Amino acid sequence: MVMSAQPGISIEVAGVSKSFRVDGRVEQALHEVSLSAAAGRFVTLIGPSGCGKSTLFNIICGLMEPDMGEVRLGGRAVRPRTGQVAYMPQKDLLLPWRTVLDNVILGPEIAGCSRAEARKQALPLFPLFGLAGYERSYPAVLSGGMRQRAAFLRAVLQERPAILLDEPFGALDALTRASLQEWLLDVWARFGQTILFVTHDVEEAIFLSDRIYVLTPRPGHVALTLDVDLPRPRTRAMVTGAAFVSYKEQVLAALANAPATDGRG
Repeated sequence: MVMSAQPGISIEVAGVSKSFRVDGRVEQALHEVSLSAAAGRFVTLIGPSGCGKSTLFNIICGLMEPDMGEVRLGGRAVRPRTGQVAYMPQKDLLLPWRTVLDNVILGPEIAGCSRAEARKQALPLFPLFGLAGYERSYPAVLSGGMRQRAAFLRAVLQERPAILLDEPFGALDALTRASLQEWLLDVWARFGQTILFVTHDVEEAIFLSDRIYVLTPRPGHVALTLDVDLPRPRTRAMVTGAAFVSYKEQVLAALANAPATDGRG
């Protein structure tokens, strides 16, 4: 069975705050963060290191709960949220003792699908994900870009209506990164899930997104909400256009002017 496009689901974060106790003191990671991603849209979070982006992702996917505020999926406050959305962390976390094929089917297997059926579902997708011919290989032979594509295929095979991508291209060289950005948009257009994406790269955020949220230094708070009104499909020629440059100036200004705090409660 080959996967088909499926509708995305809306994600709403309403007034979320989160603090941690570190070395005997309270440090606030997030302060009253509110943001939303409409169903099937591509939304990016950008901000300085340590501003709480990964913490927010952990809250959205249910790995932790906020101190205040709530997360709504499809308009409903869902608890527990674990398993409701797919999550691809910064590192690919491929298991070295499993083949690429058996790595990408972990989600369906955990959900109770037989290994044979999960493999049958995954194999037709390997060409689309640029992994044809590597089904029986082990992760050690894959390039960095191929490892990220395998990790993304693993997330897609969870068949969730939304995917959280935490800096998936951060460790890649510029050429590989640019290639994977275009590839990601093609795959997203095919499957239709809602995507929340974290990056430190301003051009990447603009090139990919329908909407960008700029977060302040810790404690993270939304400093700017920017809707990106560029036509799709996106092309590299847009990067030098006046509209793209204007968006870049707005994001850079928001990052430069965002107030910094020590994050202590």
